Amino acid sequence: MKVLHTADWHLGKLVQGVYMTEDQRYVLEQLIQAVREEKPDAVVIAGDLYDRAIPPTEAVELLNELLERLVIELDTPVLAISGNHDSPDRIGFGTRMMQRQGLYLAGQLKKEIEPVVLRDEAGEVHFYLVPYADPAQARYVLEDESIRTHDEGMKAIVGKIVEKLDPGARHVLVGHAFVTPGGEPQDNTSESERPLSIGGAEHVRAEYFHPFHYTALGHLHQAHYVSRENIRYAGSPLKYSISEENHNKGYYIVHIAAEGAVVVEKRELAPRRDMRRVTAALDELETHPRCDDYVFVTLISDHPVLFPMEKVRAVYPNALHVERRAKAEAAAMQQERTAAGRRKANPVELFEAFYEQVKGAKLDSGKKQLFADAYARVLREEGGAL
Repeated sequence: MKVLHTADWHLGKLVQGVYMTEDQRYVLEQLIQAVREEKPDAVVIAGDLYDRAIPPTEAVELLNELLERLVIELDTPVLAISGNHDSPDRIGFGTRMMQRQGLYLAGQLKKEIEPVVLRDEAGEVHFYLVPYADPAQARYVLEDESIRTHDEGMKAIVGKIVEKLDPGARHVLVGHAFVTPGGEPQDNTSESERPLSIGGAEHVRAEYFHPFHYTALGHLHQAHYVSRENIRYAGSPLKYSISEENHNKGYYIVHIAAEGAVVVEKRELAPRRDMRRVTAALDELETHPRCDDYVFVTLISDHPVLFPMEKVRAVYPNALHVERRAKAEAAAMQQERTAAGRRKANPVELFEAFYEQVKGAKLDSGKKQLFADAYARVLREEGGAL
């Protein structure tokens, strides 16, 4: 079975006062074209369809249009869940009627999660749609007073599902959570994603998803896998913050073989406008070619700059932010950004790059998994201190 995994569309997103709706339409048109060409058996959207509980009219109209084209025009089942930005009631409205057409939307968490069953020539694939639920909701729905954290909630939810897994089927879980190898705290992949818990534990152990052939996750905006290559975040289709400047946005094509083996292919999306930093003195910036990118500009000057945004927008008309830094301060900030980027980088990717540099050869998947498992074990032993 072939599945397209995407997430975190955040329709209606506002960045620095600019609505991203047309930029979202631009990249999601590419996703529609990919469905037309790839002909997947299903499209999975792992939460945060909207950016807020009450989205603007344009965002609702865009989602309606996209879902209609996928389900009706392209005859492709869509399986989606609500994320922490969505209104569960709005996402879940009228779901029974829409399932007849192939649109499966899970808004509210239910005590018993029945799978969506799709079939290919090899048999059944069971999709378990687990919408975002905070610990209080999970505690109420599951009638389990012991649930106090996101980790405990997910453990209970997944535990009930695993009890009833059909050994003759392949299994996919769709979830929206902050999953880390051992449930240890990690930095978010983007400043644009709000935390799931204030003053509490929001992280979930990856081990709960080991019984599934593939786990399609949403919430974190950078595409990556967690602990195992079949537990993955698709990331957002667009950059929604300058902290995502170095992300490669896209989606996954997931091939699930008859025996359950999974092969994942990354596909990238080309934005209408890039989002990036520009650091330059004013006289240098004025020599840059005109560019429509969304830019965050740092003007290097030891003296005040009059009307800085007007000057910047003569070259970068879609500039979102301008700040001035003295030369010494700008140099120090650049060093700190470089160091912070190294600290936040995926350790597996860092090791892979180091291995290629030293050995002059690609790191194979077996060795990559060995390192990921060892790193996760060390994190657990050290209590997440690394």
